[in-house]
Amino acid sequence: MMLRLSRHAAALCFVCVAVFVAMTAMEFLYFRQLSGGLPSLDLRLTGFTPDEGMAWLTALGRRGSEIILVWHYLTFDLLFPALLSLTLVSLILATGRRLKTFRALSAQFQSLLALVLVLPYTLADYAQNIAVARLLSDFLSANPDSLSFASALIVNKFALLAIPVIVIAVFHLAGRPRQR
Repeated sequence: MMLRLSRHAAALCFVCVAVFVAMTAMEFLYFRQLSGGLPSLDLRLTGFTPDEGMAWLTALGRRGSEIILVWHYLTFDLLFPALLSLTLVSLILATGRRLKTFRALSAQFQSLLALVLVLPYTLADYAQNIAVARLLSDFLSANPDSLSFASALIVNKFALLAIPVIVIAVFHLAGRPRQR
C-alpha cells in the first residue's frame, strides 16, 4: 500500500505546498499582527530563549493565544505534519526507485526504510505542536523550563526534517541520468 504513495508524489507535493502557502500567509498577514510583529515560536529554526518565548506569549495576550491555538494548532498543524510526512515518504519511494540498488530491495523494506526516515520528524513535530499549544492554552504553564523544552522540540523537529530531505536530494541526484 505504501508503495502506491510514490505514484501520488506530485499531487502530494502540490497539496503540501498549497497548505504551506496558506499557513505562511496566515503567519505573515494575521498572526504577526496579533503578536506585534514577532514570529511564531514554531518558525524559529534555531529555537528561542525563555525570554523570547514569554515576550511572544505576552504580546499575543489571551485573545491572540486563542486565535493562534484555533487557527493554527487545531487546524493547519493537525494536518500539515501528517501531510508533509506522507509527501516525504512518497518522494523517498519515488526517487529511490530510480536507483538500481533501492529497487532491488523488497517492497516491504523500501516502505519500512522510508517510514523510519520520516517518522522521527513526524513525532517531533506533533510533540512540538502539543508543547506550544499547551503554552498558548495555559499561560500559567509558561516557565523557563517549559519554554526551553518547546524550543528544544522545535530545533529537533527541523533537524529531523533535514534527514529525509537530504535523503531525497541524494536519491534524486544519484538517480539522474549520466551525461556523456
